[in-house]
Parts: sequence; C-alpha cells; structure tokens
Amino acid sequence: MSIIRSLGLATLVCLGLLGGATHASAQGREMNIGDQPGYIPDDEEISPEYKRTAVFYRTTEPPGTIVISTSERFLYLIQGGGRALRYGIGVGREGFQWQGLQKISRKQEWPDWTPPPEMIARQPYLPRFMAGGPGNPMGARALYLGGTVYRIHGTNQPQTIGSAVSSGCFRLVNADVTDLYERVPVGTKVIIRQRPEI
Repeated sequence: MSIIRSLGLATLVCLGLLGGATHASAQGREMNIGDQPGYIPDDEEISPEYKRTAVFYRTTEPPGTIVISTSERFLYLIQGGGRALRYGIGVGREGFQWQGLQKISRKQEWPDWTPPPEMIARQPYLPRFMAGGPGNPMGARALYLGGTVYRIHGTNQPQTIGSAVSSGCFRLVNADVTDLYERVPVGTKVIIRQRPEI
C-alpha cells in the first residue's frame, strides 16, 4: 500500500469515516464508506429526514441557542416562538459521544485539520496536518466548541449524516454548515444532549 494511500486511509479512520454504524444499526446495517481521501462529492444528497428544515420545537432556551441531540442525530438552532431550524448531523461513534454546555469559541472557513494530541496518541500513524479545502474531511466550515478538541464542521462524506461515526465532532453537509456558520456568532451557547428531554 502506498504511503499516500496509507495516510488517506488513516485520516478517514481517525475521522470515523470507515465502517461506522448507521442510524439504522439496530437493524444490523453497517455503513461501508470505502477509501476516499480527498473525495469531493458532486452533490450532497442526504436522506430526506436529515435535510435542513424549520420545525416546531418547545424549549425555554433563547433564540440563537444551538441544541444538539446526539440520540436523534439533529442539531437545532432555536428561532423563538416555538420554532427551530433543524439540521441533520453525524455524531460520535460509541465511546466518543459526550454531553455538556459549551460556547462557540471561534469560527473558520475551509479549516485546516491538525489531529489533537489525544488522537495522535491513539493513532500515531496519522498525518500531523491537512490543509483546508474541498477535499479536506473537515469540510467547508468549522465552529469550535469552547476549549475542547471538538467542533461542529462540514464533511466531504454526506452519506455519514445520520450516523455515529466520528471521534466526537458533529458534522453537517457543507451547505448546512455554511448556513449555520452565517447565522451564529462566536459566543453562541451550545447544549449537547445524549438523550431527549422528557
């Protein structure tokens, strides 16, 4: 296997793009992404249930708050008046899901990707840096979550939306993360929940 192919494969494994379970894993179906380093999709067609849409959403959170529901595979941008914009997302695979309260600490267009030390420790063969651009697995935009290593970011693998395949980040198709990026400022409150509220 060539060095370039090995690095590309390592990057996809790190970002959770190979062999992750789909939202329908309860039925035993698994996602087989394949080795596609630098892949740029022609379109970003996703399952209709994960397309961006306005929905009714009951909450006491103020407009502009982001609520991420990892169990539902949706990110909600609260609009007020009992409404929210709902975006389909990909979430962390088993062992990499988390919850908490964060703020958007910074925003970046076409972000570079530098694997954090924790990831390098788990997978020392990973590239130490990948420049931003259409073929970068981080996608078109990134919103950094506080001082964590996690982000809300785009993806060059739209078929992973609705799946639990990442190392803890939340991914949207590039059109959706670009839309969200334009709507929210640095400092936006982000609530990450693993289970729906009762």
